Order: sequence, then C-alpha cells, then structure tokens
Amino acid sequence: MPEFQDHIVALIPRLRRFSVALTGNITDGDDLLQSTVERALKRRQTYNKDKKLESWMFKIAQNLWIDQKRAEARRGQTVDLSESHDIVGEDGRDKMEKIQMTRRVMAVIAALPEAQRLVVAYVLVDGQSYKETANHLDIPVGTVMSRLNRARKILESQLQEA
Repeated sequence: MPEFQDHIVALIPRLRRFSVALTGNITDGDDLLQSTVERALKRRQTYNKDKKLESWMFKIAQNLWIDQKRAEARRGQTVDLSESHDIVGEDGRDKMEKIQMTRRVMAVIAALPEAQRLVVAYVLVDGQSYKETANHLDIPVGTVMSRLNRARKILESQLQEA
C-alpha cells in the first residue's frame, strides 16, 4: 500500500503543527506525531476508505493525546529539563525575543480548557474550516465558533498582559 503511506507522509506537516499545538511544546508534539503515524501504519486495516484519511489521522492524534493527558493525571506532573537554549550566530536578542514569544503563546494555548485548545489547534494552527473542525470533534459548527471566540479572547488578553 505505497499510496496509503504516501498520503500519510503528505499529512505529516499538518499533523505536526496540530500535535505541537495540542501538547504545548515541540518535543512532546513530535512524540505525539510519531505515535500517531506508528498507530496509523500498524492499524491501516481499520481505516475506512469511504472516509477522509486526514480525519482518521487527526482523530488518532487527538485520542492519543487524550490518553496521554489521562496517564499524566494518574502519574502526576513532569518537568521539562530542556528549557535552556544556547543561542549562537544570529542576533541573540531577536532570537531570544522570538523564543520567548513562542513560549508565551504556547503556554497560553496549553492553559486553555481542552475543548478550546482542540478548536484552536484545528482552526488556528492547522487552518481547517469550522465545518471540518466540527466534523473532527463531532460537535455543531456554532459550538466551534463559540469555543474559538472564547479562546481568541483569552489569547488576546493573556498575550497583551505579557
């Protein structure tokens, strides 16, 4: 099934953006992406060809992330030790400001309620339509719009304070 694998490879950039948005950092996002692709390849026989592959893949990522959050809740909070970055070469000030802004945005997104974070990941990060997002999450389009509106207000107010 090289065609199946080719479609998965084509989805990787979008899935990565989505995974990073869900997890709140690049390292965990990449881990989620890898787990998603692994699961899709292992369970390709469960894929219903009448449905869009991207919907199936995004649902796998979403379910894996939810499972991870539940496991973390049972285990307790972990600390990311890779918070320090050596900046060499480029203008350190510009690079640091970009890193700090990215961290602030990711932290604010990570602090959103789960339902709002999912909508932000689908619409703002991945660029999916409200209708596609509603289909992925199995909710009405109006709910997507409402959650996204609340999330945008939180993002705007939190980022202006920083």
